[in-house]
Amino acid sequence: MADVAELAGVSKMSVSRVLTGQQVSDDIRARVLKAVKDTGYVADAVAGAFSSGKSNVIAVFVPSLTSSNFAETVRGINDVVEGGNLRLLLANTDYLIEREESLLRALLGHQPRGVILTGGKHTAKTRTLLQRANVPIVETWEIPPKPLDRVVGFSNSEAAAAMAQHLYQRGYRRIGFVGSASHLDTRGNARREGYLKAVAAAGLHAPRDVIPSEWGDDMAHGRAMGQGASALQAMLDQWPDTDAIMCNSDIHAFGVIMACHRRGLTVPKDVAVAGFGDFEVSRHCYPSITTVSVNPYAIGKLAGESLLAALESTEPPNASRRLIAANQRPAADVPKLIRIPYEIIARESA
Repeated sequence: MADVAELAGVSKMSVSRVLTGQQVSDDIRARVLKAVKDTGYVADAVAGAFSSGKSNVIAVFVPSLTSSNFAETVRGINDVVEGGNLRLLLANTDYLIEREESLLRALLGHQPRGVILTGGKHTAKTRTLLQRANVPIVETWEIPPKPLDRVVGFSNSEAAAAMAQHLYQRGYRRIGFVGSASHLDTRGNARREGYLKAVAAAGLHAPRDVIPSEWGDDMAHGRAMGQGASALQAMLDQWPDTDAIMCNSDIHAFGVIMACHRRGLTVPKDVAVAGFGDFEVSRHCYPSITTVSVNPYAIGKLAGESLLAALESTEPPNASRRLIAANQRPAADVPKLIRIPYEIIARESA
C-alpha cells in the first residue's frame, strides 16, 4: 500500500479509502487505481475487513449450481453489486436448509456486507444467526409468510394454479402433476399446492400427483430429466385416462416427453405436458414445452438493487454513496417487497 501511495502521490489513507469504496475526489481515485494496476498490488481483504469492520463481499446462497435459472439470478446480482465495488461469495446449499445453516456460519466469518438467500424456509438457528449479523438480507424466488428482511419473489402456488387453469381452458379435464421428491423443495411443494387448489376449484377430480419413490433428491443434482420414464409409468398405471401432465419444472417435463416418445405416445395428442421455469431446454425440446416463465436475471438484478438500497439506509453516507451512485437508483424507489411477474408461455406440448 505504501508503494501504491508513493507512486500515486497520495497518503496510504487515501489508498485505503479508494480500495474500500469510500468517497474521494475523482482525480485521487484515478491516480490510485492506475498505481494499483501498474504495481500489481492486491489488497488484503481480510486485513481490510478487520481494520474497517466491513468487507466488500456479499454472501449469496443458491440451491443448485447446475440450474441455468439460478446461474442467471447470480449473474443479475453480480451485474448490480460489482459496480459498487462489492464481490460475491457463492454458496451451494443442494436444497438442504441444514447445509445452508452450516455454510452461513462459515461465510459470516468473512463479515459480509449483506446476504442474499434463495427461498424463505430456514432453520431456527439460521434465522438467529442472520438476526445477530445485523446486515441487510434479501430472500428470493419466493414470498415467505415471515420474511427476514427484504424479498424479491413471486407466488409459486399462484403461478402453478395459473398453469392448471391454462390447461383447463385448453380443454384438458384429467390433469396430473409430477412433483419433487424432496420435502425441502419449498418452491416445488408450493407448485403442488397451486395445482391442488386449481383442480379443486374447477371441480375436476381427485388429485393425480405422482412422486416416484426412487427419485430421491435428483432435482437438487440436476438429474430429474432421467426419471421421466418412471414418472410417466406411475401416472398412467394409476390413472390411464390422464390427458395432461403438469410438471414441477421444465427438467421434469423434458424427461416425461422423452418417455412419451419411447412409448409411442404423441405429445400433446395422446397426453399434453407442461413445465415450469422456461429453461432453455423448454424452447428447443420437441415438441417445445408449454411452461411458466419468470425472469431469473431480473430476480437477481432487483435483489442486488434492494440490497444496495438497504446499505444506503443503514450505513453512513460516505460508506454507501458510491454503491448507490453505481446503481443509479435512489433507495426510495426500491421497496422491501418486490413481486416478480410470471407468464404462461404456450408452446407445442400443451
